[in-house]
Amino acid sequence: MPDETKSPSSPPPEGGPKPAAEQPAAPKAAPPAAAKPAAPAAGHPAPPKPAGPVPTPWDSALVAKFKREYGSGVEPLTHLGQNYIIVDRSLIPEILQRLRNEEQFDYCVDVTAVHYPKREKPFDVVWILYSFPRNERIRVKTQIADGESLPSSVSIWATANWLEREVFDMFGIRFDGHPDLKRILLPDGWKGHPLRKDYGIIQQDNEWVQINLGIESGQ
Repeated sequence: MPDETKSPSSPPPEGGPKPAAEQPAAPKAAPPAAAKPAAPAAGHPAPPKPAGPVPTPWDSALVAKFKREYGSGVEPLTHLGQNYIIVDRSLIPEILQRLRNEEQFDYCVDVTAVHYPKREKPFDVVWILYSFPRNERIRVKTQIADGESLPSSVSIWATANWLEREVFDMFGIRFDGHPDLKRILLPDGWKGHPLRKDYGIIQQDNEWVQINLGIESGQ
C-alpha cells in the first residue's frame, strides 16, 4: 500500500492551516499612555506653597538678664536651632563687650552683613560668636541705614580685624576705630561693593579691566 505519511517538507494541502512558524505574529497591544497631570482649571490659581519655619522667642539665663537690663533694645530669637539676639545699634559695643567679658564668648567666628535694598535700614550686620568654655554659639544682629557706621570690635576680638575689612570691601560698611580699614579682596581702585544687591558686576569688571589692563574683559 502506498505510504500516505507526509514528510515534514511536504506543502500543506491547499486551503489548510499553515504551520505555526509561518503564521503572522499577532499585533502587540500598545502600552497604556502615561497619565498626564491634570491642568489647573482656568481661573483657579495654583495652591500656595507651604510656609517655612519662622523664628520663635528664645529664652535662657543670658537672655533673661539682658532683657531685664536693656528691655526692648534686645530681641532674642531662635531659628532652626540657631540662637541670636537682634540688638539696637546704639547698644552694639556694650553688648559685644559683655558677651566677651562676662559670658565667655571668647572667639569671634565671623563678622558679615546682608543687604535688603527695599528696607528702610537695608543692612543687617551679624557677629557670629563662640564660647569654648560653654561650648555654645550665638549670633548678634543689628540693622543700619546706608552710610551709617558701627564701632569696631577689634579691641574685643583681634580676629575682627580682617573680618571687618571684608565687610567694608564687599558692602561698604565702615567700622569706626578700625586700625587699618581698607579693601582686603579687591584692588584699592575698585568701584562699588560687590555683595550689595544693586551692584552691576559686569559693568564694573569691564571698566576696571579696560582702565587698568587696557584689554577687553572676558566676561
